[in-house]
Amino acid sequence: MGKAEDNKRLKRNTLLSKSYDLFTTKGITDTSISDIVNSAGVAKGTFYFYFKDKQDIIDHLIARKSEAILINAVNNLDKKKKKNPDLPTVDQIIVIADSVVTDLSKDPRLVRFLNRNLNFGFYQKAITDDTLISSVNVREEYENILHSNGTKWKDEPIMLYTLIEFISSTAHTIVLEGTPCDLDSYKPYMFDCIRKICEVFAVETEA
Repeated sequence: MGKAEDNKRLKRNTLLSKSYDLFTTKGITDTSISDIVNSAGVAKGTFYFYFKDKQDIIDHLIARKSEAILINAVNNLDKKKKKNPDLPTVDQIIVIADSVVTDLSKDPRLVRFLNRNLNFGFYQKAITDDTLISSVNVREEYENILHSNGTKWKDEPIMLYTLIEFISSTAHTIVLEGTPCDLDSYKPYMFDCIRKICEVFAVETEA
């Protein structure tokens, strides 16, 4: 990679880093593009070279932060499946959910930022725009899990919506405030709820 490309990558990464700092201290609403470019030490035109608007940089930040979490979740699932190749679909979903909320619990600042942003609408964007999440194919991973054990499901997009919204929001208060209990105490209830959600959408029970 040449010097020019290195400089471009540095400027883009600086914009992302500074915007994340501002969004998580001032808040998204109170942070302007002018605030971002002033903090990054670049011209406003540089911002628009890399991002369309404030929502675009928010989407890329969500992608950057959530991609690492998703990669770790998929890796954890692969490890489980090596030990148990016939791991039931619902258990696979629970492995993913467990990994995601565990990683989120380690970074309350990230949880505050992702609150109301890490949702089904974002993943719809990610599925159609590979500049957001490029190393994990969200749709492909989801379909591989759903169809891995022969279970048939109804309304798979609605099922994905329900799971994402539940997993991304249900532990929010626990992670940030530690109420009504700690995360480890809550996880069994969360996993039971995931099983119930899957029951609603299952057409046939796994053998």
